[in-house]
Amino acid sequence: MKHLLITLIIAATLPVAAFAGVSKVSWQEPDKFTDVRPGNENRDAFQKRLMSDFDAIFTDLAKKLPDDYQLEVNITDLDLAGDVNAGHSMASRDIRIVKDIFSPSMRFSYRLTNSKNELVSSGQEHLRDMGFMSKTRPIVSNSSFPYEERMLRDWFDKQQKKKIFPNR
Repeated sequence: MKHLLITLIIAATLPVAAFAGVSKVSWQEPDKFTDVRPGNENRDAFQKRLMSDFDAIFTDLAKKLPDDYQLEVNITDLDLAGDVNAGHSMASRDIRIVKDIFSPSMRFSYRLTNSKNELVSSGQEHLRDMGFMSKTRPIVSNSSFPYEERMLRDWFDKQQKKKIFPNR
C-alpha cells in the first residue's frame, strides 16, 4: 500500500515537471555589475547564493509558460536593492542598508523559443523598481532577494498580459 501511494504521488507530479516551460540563465561578467556586494558575507559564497536564487526565480517563472517553451536569459547588470555601506554598523562591518532611495535594477536580454526551437519573442530589458518599498502587494518569497524577485515577477506578468509571452 505504501509503494502504491508513493507511486501515485510521483505520477501526479510528473506531468507538471515534465511539461512546464524551462529557463536557462547566464551571467555576463558579474564582477562588473553595478552592485552585487555581499555586505558581511564571503564574496564567493554570496555570488553562488545570488546566482542560485535568480536561477530559481527564472525557473519558477518559466513554469507559467506552455509545454516545451524555453526562456533564455543573459543577465548583463544587476543593482540590488539597498546599498552596502562599509563601516557604518556598530561592529564596523559592511552591511546592506535597504532604503527607498536604493532601488533595485537589472539589465538582461532574453529569448523565448517553442518546442520547434522557433523564436517566439526576444528583447533587451532594463528594469528598475523605484517604488519597491511602497508596493501594496506583499512579498511572498523564499529568496534572499525579494525586491528583485517581485520586480521580475511583475515584468513577467506584464509580458503575459501583453501576449508577448504565452500563458500555460
